Amino acid sequence: MGTVQEAHNVRVLGAGDTTIVLGHGFGTDQSVWKHLVPHLVDQYKVILYDNMGAGTTNPDYFDFDRYATLEGYAYDLIAILEEFNVDKCVYVGHSLSSMTGVIASIFRPDLFHKLIMISASPRFVNTDDYYGGFEQEDIEQLCNAMETNYKSWISGFAPLVVGGDMDSVAVQEFSRTLFNMRPDIALSVFRTIFTFDSRHFLGRVTVPCHIIQSSRDLAVPVAVAEYLHQNLGGKSIVEVVSTEGHLPQLSAPELTVLMLLRHIQHDIVGA
Repeated sequence: MGTVQEAHNVRVLGAGDTTIVLGHGFGTDQSVWKHLVPHLVDQYKVILYDNMGAGTTNPDYFDFDRYATLEGYAYDLIAILEEFNVDKCVYVGHSLSSMTGVIASIFRPDLFHKLIMISASPRFVNTDDYYGGFEQEDIEQLCNAMETNYKSWISGFAPLVVGGDMDSVAVQEFSRTLFNMRPDIALSVFRTIFTFDSRHFLGRVTVPCHIIQSSRDLAVPVAVAEYLHQNLGGKSIVEVVSTEGHLPQLSAPELTVLMLLRHIQHDIVGA
């Protein structure tokens, strides 16, 4: 693999005493933050990167074993922070990357001032005593559809997850970045995300966590945000926003950007 910067397409923008690091979720890349970044660069140092496996990364660098667990992504994040000499950051993670931040903050709490978690879930599959929103059969059906016809799967999956139809700019943008992923890599990452169980990590988190959740998210029920709030080891706060979809930074950017700026600027009282 090349350098960390090259492998993850790391970009450093703006300047300021506080460093904001932005981590994207499955099926997207760092472009998902395009509405937020212009509001940050005048006041903060901003680090953007692509998760390995995103369509913008070299597929030859994708290690199927390493990225079969979220720890692989967490080690990547720590390597990026070390490479760019980040002493402490505000980490904004969406979906997959919100849990990456959770795990990385356990391994290296000194690197994180706080986590801002958008559409986060420690487990997507229901159990007898936990509601994640999906049954195992649902996941298998989605995986089978991906394997059968990836392009067709995207045309059905993207509108459901984003909220809207194919005429929506946000749905088109999510479809574009999904389509840029190599199908076998997309399937592997999808399986990892929808089969992981990170609940055992939550109690070990010590950094403050700001949990941001859409009120209507097909992938993550509101109950999951409350579960995180009740089980995270450090201080946490939940804000449920009247937005639709799993990617509010794309589907409702005006509202979401204002909310994120507020959580970036203000710490949890007493944290």
